[in-house]
Formats: sequence, structure tokens, C-alpha cells
Amino acid sequence: MTRRALAITLVPAAFALAACGGANDDAPTADGKGPIAVTANDTTCEVARAEAPAGQIEFTVSNKGTKVNEFYVYAAGDRIMGEVENIAPGLTRTFHVEVAEPGTYEIACKPGMVGKGIRHDFTVTGASAAPQSADARIQAATASYKRYVGSQADALLTGTTEFVGLVKAGKVDEAKALYPTARSYWERIEPVAESFGDLDPKIDGREDVVEEGMKFTGYHRLEQDLWAKGLQADSSAIADQLLADVTTIVTEAKKVEFNGLQLANGSKALLDEMATGKITGEEERYSHTDLWDFAANWEGSKGAIAALRPVLEERDAALVASYDQRAAALDALVAKHQKGDGYQLYTELTPVEIRALSDSLDAVAEDVSKVAGVVAAK
Repeated sequence: MTRRALAITLVPAAFALAACGGANDDAPTADGKGPIAVTANDTTCEVARAEAPAGQIEFTVSNKGTKVNEFYVYAAGDRIMGEVENIAPGLTRTFHVEVAEPGTYEIACKPGMVGKGIRHDFTVTGASAAPQSADARIQAATASYKRYVGSQADALLTGTTEFVGLVKAGKVDEAKALYPTARSYWERIEPVAESFGDLDPKIDGREDVVEEGMKFTGYHRLEQDLWAKGLQADSSAIADQLLADVTTIVTEAKKVEFNGLQLANGSKALLDEMATGKITGEEERYSHTDLWDFAANWEGSKGAIAALRPVLEERDAALVASYDQRAAALDALVAKHQKGDGYQLYTELTPVEIRALSDSLDAVAEDVSKVAGVVAAK
């Protein structure tokens, strides 16, 4: 699980968030024009202006604190509309938001990437703005990606149903064997699945959610039961709730309509998830099946870029060439750690192998961080 989610919206679309690395050439201003400057530190979140007209908005977020920070956009009910994560101290991240509907939203900085964050209201003014691109290639890309999400969502429900049945039947070894495979479908579409408020931590929250006042449930609670504590008196009830929550997520995910910025941002978010959770061994702390998650996130990220490829090839062929080279290198490293039908356990990796994966991932992420800017360009 990540503590964040990407710009995914239900019809009608409200925000489409596109994260980019580095700073923008246009200096942030406070006069209603240019990028909106956000200055974050460990205790404050200062926003240069708290409203913008419907249309494309650009934020530039600078982390002046000592903790890694995140920046979120929320709709009513804490539905996550967009975010940019992994903003290290001293780093500035720039991203675009395409605003389709006027209204009141919330923006938040999250020092340390935990909790509810430091929040401010943000107002989108004016008339509704059509979010969908007229570019036929982008329309084809979003249609292709929607089919991909639908197929992965169906497989997630099938795999979770089987996994839950094994847990309830007390078939520990069989449940352990299926666990990483069933979760891989979630990991491929994680930015979509994570965008529906509290359903994400209920399904995919690690034990840390207890510190935020939530009950520890879902996949990772069952992971703990299977690998660390043994099946508990309430394991069957936890399994039933997991299946109910996944069923809801699958229904909602298949309703989502996408635009090109969402694909670009989703691809980058999956790489950030790999960097902050999977490559560290933090995600699967009981089963150590992190490489299954790593590979699935990577497949999902590549899927979004593949859908956008015709657009990227026309607008920035050099970026595509660089991405292809770096993606091939990461593919080769992931393949090196395959073991049977799965992957090595995280605990079997050497520090040198972990560093190689991390360095290769960073290289790919550098290229993918530029994709949203290419897609957003008029």
C-alpha cells in the first residue's frame, strides 16, 4: 500500500493531475497567473493563492523541511483526486492539474507522508471545463487503458475470492501460495484502486494504520495471520470484509473515465510506490513477497506508457528512446530474480542486488517524470 493515490476520477472528471520532476521554467506568482507556489516544511503548508479558474492549473511544491513530504488534492469525502509524493527535503516538484468542475476542494501537505496532513481549502472558479483531449491518439490511449484496468479488476476479484476461500477453510499453505499472485492484480492498478477514500487502507493498509486510528484489516492483516501469528478467531471475518471491500473497489474502478494526464501520472506513481515501499522490503514485512509487488507495479507502469506511446513518439521521440533503453535494463534485472512461477523473497536479495534495482528504477523514473509534461503540452 502507498499512503497516497493518483488523479483518478469518476465521470464527470474533476481533476487530472500530472506530476513532473524538477522545477518549471515559469516562476510561481501570487497574482493569479503562472504556477501556484506551495512551500512546505515539517509544520506548515503555505499556498501562494487558494483559488484558480477551471482549466489547467500548475502547482510548484517546494519542500523546505527535514522530512519527505507529499502534496494532495481532495474532493468531498476525502476522495483523493490527485497527489505528488516523495518530495525529499530541498526538492521542488511541478505538476499540472486539469480542473473540470468548479467547487471547493482541499489541498494538503503531508510531512513524513503520514496522517491527515496540513490542509487548506482550494476553490475552483468559473464554468465547467471539458477535461477530455480532442487528440484522437490520447482518446485511443485512455480507452485502451480503461480496458486494461477492467481486465485487471476482474482478475483481482477472482483471485481474492479464491484466496479468501482458502483462508476461511484454514488451508494455510495454499493461501500463502496464492497470496502474492492474487495481490499482483491490485498492484498493477494501484493508483486507481487507491483513489476511493478509506477503502484503500482497509484493503491494503499495513499495520501502521493503527497509529492513524484505523483498524488493521485487509490483505496485510491476513498476511500477518498466515506468516506470523497463525490464523486468529476473527481471520474469517477479516477475510469476508476484504472480499466485500474488493468487490466494491472493482465495481468503482470499472466506472472510471481517464484522460492522458491520469495515465502519465499513474505510471509515475507506480514507480514511486516501488521506490518507497517495495524496494525497501516494507510492504510485505511478514511474507517477504515484495518482488511480486515490485514486478506488478512495474507492469502497470509500463502499461500506461504503452497506451500513450503513439502520442509520446510524435511529441518527444528522444524521450521514448531513452525510456526504452532504461526500461529494458530494469526488465532484465527483474527477470534475474524470477524463481519458478514467482520471484525470490526479499530476504534472499543481497544489498548489492537491492541497490542495482533501486538505481535502475531511479533511471526509469527520471524519464517517466517528464511524460506528463509532454502529454499536457498543447
